[in-house]
Amino acid sequence: MKIIAFVGMPASGKSEASRIAAEMGIPVIIMGDVIRKEVLKRGLEPNDSNTGMVATDLRKCEGMNAVARRCVSQIRETGSELVVVDGVRGIAEVECFRQEFGKGFVLISIYAPLEVRFSRVQKRGRSDDMDSIDGLRQRDERELSWGMGEAIEASNVEIENNFALETFRKDVSDVLNNYLKSSPEK
Repeated sequence: MKIIAFVGMPASGKSEASRIAAEMGIPVIIMGDVIRKEVLKRGLEPNDSNTGMVATDLRKCEGMNAVARRCVSQIRETGSELVVVDGVRGIAEVECFRQEFGKGFVLISIYAPLEVRFSRVQKRGRSDDMDSIDGLRQRDERELSWGMGEAIEASNVEIENNFALETFRKDVSDVLNNYLKSSPEK
C-alpha cells in the first residue's frame, strides 16, 4: 500500500492537490474532516477558534498523532493500493504514518508565501478561515507548535504553489503520476 500525504501551511494548496488526486481516481482522506467532525460532535460552531481549540485538545488528550491514528482505519477501509492523505499537521503524524505504512508512505510539502495564502483564504470562504493576515499568522504559529515545521522538513518532495493554478495542477499531476506508475495496482 502506498500513501501520499500532503503537508503545508494553511491555504498553501493541499485541498487543491487533493482535488487533483480525486480527479485522477485516487481515494482521498482529509485529516481536517476528523477535526470538523469532532467540532460538530461537541456542538460547537465550526469557526477557526473552535476548530483550533478542538484540534489542540485532541492532541493534548490523545497524543500529537491523534488525528493520524483516527485516519489509519479510514485509509485501510478504502481497499486501494494508493491513497492520498490531505493535511498532515505535525511530525508525530508523519511518524505515525511511517510506522504504519513503512516505505509506502510518501510526504509531499506544498509551499506558498503568506501573502498568497491570505489572498486564497479571502476567496475560499470556509467557516474555519481567518479574516485577517494576523489571524493567518496566528494559525500558522498554532500549527507550527504541533510540529508542522518538522513535518515539512521531513517531506520527500516539495511543490511550490506560487504561480498560476494551471502550473500547480500540472506539477501535482506530474508528481502523482510518478507514484501511480510505481503503484502495484497500475
